[in-house]
Amino acid sequence: MLFTSLALLASLNFSLAAQVILSSSNASITSSTIIDALSNDSDYHSLLQLIQRARLVPVLNRLNGSTLFAPTNDAIEHHSLWKSVLMDSNELLYENVQEQLRQQLFYHLLNETIPPETLHYPHSYSDSPSNEPPPHPPWMPIPNGTLGQEPQRLRLGKRKDDGYVGVDAFCNGGAKVVKGQVDAGNGVVLGIAEVLEPPPDLATVLSQHPSLSFFRKVLTPEIKKVLNSTSELTLFLPVDEAWDALDHYERIYLESKYATEDLLRIVNMHAVVQNGVKWADSFEPAINLTTIDGTKLEIVVQPERTTVSTADLIQPDIYASNGVLHLISSLLIPDDALQITPEKYLLALNCSNFVSLIHDTELTYLINDTSSISTILAPSDDVLSILADGELPKPGSEEMKKLLQYHFIPGNLNLKKLHTGMLIETALEEPGLGGNPQVMRVEVDETQQEEAWKWVRFGGAKVLREPVKVNNTQIYFISRPIPPPSDALETVLPMLDYSMFIAAVLSTSIGDKIRNAASTSLLIPVNSAFDRLGLLVSEYLLASSSKTDLENVLLHHVLSSVRYSETLANGTQRTFASAEGSDLSVSREKNGTVFVSASGGWDGMKSQLHTRNILTQTGVVHELSDVLIPRSVDLTVGKLMKAARGSTMVSLVTKAGLDWVLNGTAPPEDSQWAEQGFGKAGWVLLCPHDNAFGQYNLTELYADNQKLVSIVSQHLIPLPAQHNELIVTPLHDDPLYNNRPLLLDDSVTYSTLQSASSVHGDLVFKQSDDAKGGYIVGIKGARGTDKQTDWANVISWGRTTTTGGGGVIRIDRLMMPYYPSWWSEYGLPIVVGVLGIFAIGGFFYGVRLIWRIDTTEATYEPASTDDDD
Repeated sequence: MLFTSLALLASLNFSLAAQVILSSSNASITSSTIIDALSNDSDYHSLLQLIQRARLVPVLNRLNGSTLFAPTNDAIEHHSLWKSVLMDSNELLYENVQEQLRQQLFYHLLNETIPPETLHYPHSYSDSPSNEPPPHPPWMPIPNGTLGQEPQRLRLGKRKDDGYVGVDAFCNGGAKVVKGQVDAGNGVVLGIAEVLEPPPDLATVLSQHPSLSFFRKVLTPEIKKVLNSTSELTLFLPVDEAWDALDHYERIYLESKYATEDLLRIVNMHAVVQNGVKWADSFEPAINLTTIDGTKLEIVVQPERTTVSTADLIQPDIYASNGVLHLISSLLIPDDALQITPEKYLLALNCSNFVSLIHDTELTYLINDTSSISTILAPSDDVLSILADGELPKPGSEEMKKLLQYHFIPGNLNLKKLHTGMLIETALEEPGLGGNPQVMRVEVDETQQEEAWKWVRFGGAKVLREPVKVNNTQIYFISRPIPPPSDALETVLPMLDYSMFIAAVLSTSIGDKIRNAASTSLLIPVNSAFDRLGLLVSEYLLASSSKTDLENVLLHHVLSSVRYSETLANGTQRTFASAEGSDLSVSREKNGTVFVSASGGWDGMKSQLHTRNILTQTGVVHELSDVLIPRSVDLTVGKLMKAARGSTMVSLVTKAGLDWVLNGTAPPEDSQWAEQGFGKAGWVLLCPHDNAFGQYNLTELYADNQKLVSIVSQHLIPLPAQHNELIVTPLHDDPLYNNRPLLLDDSVTYSTLQSASSVHGDLVFKQSDDAKGGYIVGIKGARGTDKQTDWANVISWGRTTTTGGGGVIRIDRLMMPYYPSWWSEYGLPIVVGVLGIFAIGGFFYGVRLIWRIDTTEATYEPASTDDDD
């Protein structure tokens, strides 16, 4: 019906003019030419002047069979351009171009054709018209321009009993015919109430149409330029409702400033540029057209409707200076034609700076693959704009590349899949992990049900707004860029609980090894672990002369593989190789507690494992409660004495012939110690620090070997075979608190090497709040001396790792063997014995006196009577 009405309107060309003449009170007057007809009517005085200004009098005189729609004086008075030309007092003798006026006048002249065609052939002018007159008068229309060989069309229509010219396909708009027909010898003149405006370019036409508001919103200068510069363009443009079929985020993208390329592709799928403009009357009964993009349009005209491929034709033939616009009901693009990539979504969602950084580092493959399923952690432009200079790596650098890769996660990670503590693999493949993906920790407050995205953190960065799911891509908007994990030492350096371990590492030559060793898990003891190790052991390991042993201890805390929490706490593997060369074993208690046992150290040495999943460039960091000692580190009595600053005591032990105690070896086979069965015994040596010997003449001590042996023997405690089961005191029932060489309890007594030759060789320990180590030790049974050499304060201790166990207890003074005086040993017992004899004699003498008194006094018996009987 649309095309039927169109044909009907077109056929009204001259018949409509005749109807107007017959119904008009103004009878037509025959003139020899159109110019004569205009001259004879005062309503056309202004029009005649404009024709003269445009130098078109010869043209109108030469035409034959044309129709002129002549604007009246009143119509020209209301037209800005035509009125301004009339008001110009200059004769314009040398400026005869008046191109715009001339083309508008041609638009008012019709040929005798159906559909009606004007004498206006639109042109595109790249340069301003010159001031020179056209070269060949009379200046007839040039039949070539932006509509090809065809002139611009003009649609006629009738509303009620009035005729209109310049209407649209629905007979709306246009200029009313207000003066009847005047026949001239070479044509016809009809008066109209308004000046007819020639159609503008396509970009202007569509920007003025009310059904194309969405396209106007997305129209970019680049597309506008294409629409204006393309000649013979037939454009099938979807109305606003058609764009609603797109996904919400596709529309957001198309509305962004980054969608020009895709919008131009959409336009090209709806645009046809062939030989000649495709007006609606060329569609019958069917026609196939090829778009600029190469897609095919099949147009079929039916009585009830016209279809353009899958769309309905809503409004045809909206004229433009360089083509024609047809409005259709839906988009003419294949389902997979739009190809909106993650990059385009990111641009539309205010992440353009993030995208720019990706382009600078040549990582566009991460955001241009529409088939890949991925999750993107994207900082918006607002987030990146507040970062100070230097907070991000240099654009295009390798560090920036790693940072960006760390924000891409393979797979669709929606909110339902997230839980606290989970580790997700990223697109960052770290050489330090053997080329495996680096992971990221997720934190979720699972108690929150509403707006769960508010309670999610990726690598410590908070999710700022609801995530977006577009095609195969999930996008989370985060509060800050997430730097990938750095090397192990740099990662843990700010953590104060690990400062002693870090200081120990930095004091050795293995810092770079721990920092750069690929695929490792670092088990770091907390600072208190060094105290729990025993002060003498800590002092020994941290001494500058013990670097080799310290390095072995530190490397024993480095697993030669990456083991995250799940593997260590719940995995089936129980033994893991360390960088030191020996293994660590992992055990899990029924209550879920996880312990790590060393390859060496003393019996029962283990540490509680707290899995932390602190990520590093080369693996992961976990926390230990205690330091672990490998079997490659041999802690002897001699080493601990050195840490106790007991070099003088070392000399005494050596000169006494007991140096094998220092090395943790058995005594010589032919020695008295071997004969006494000390071959497999462990030893605990009470070691006075060097300052304790200031009051002694060491030369004199060294000269008296028997006394020297006695002194050393008084400080040596041989350990029983079962001593390892007794080292945990009731006061410290923590199974990890096993750093003591002896069970220390209040009033506990131990025999020394001196006990075999002296009744006063045993030592007894007592608790004391005044002593630094919490205990004092003294010779059992000693009566005390003025010099107080039979007891000492316990300062610290350390445990050896040698066969049989043992260790060193540092004390604050030398304890000399106790030899009581003659009076203390013999006199006092004699006095006590004599006094005892006298006491016994006196007792029996008193008993005898009482007995004698009892037997010399008279005694009476009562007389017996019958009553008593």
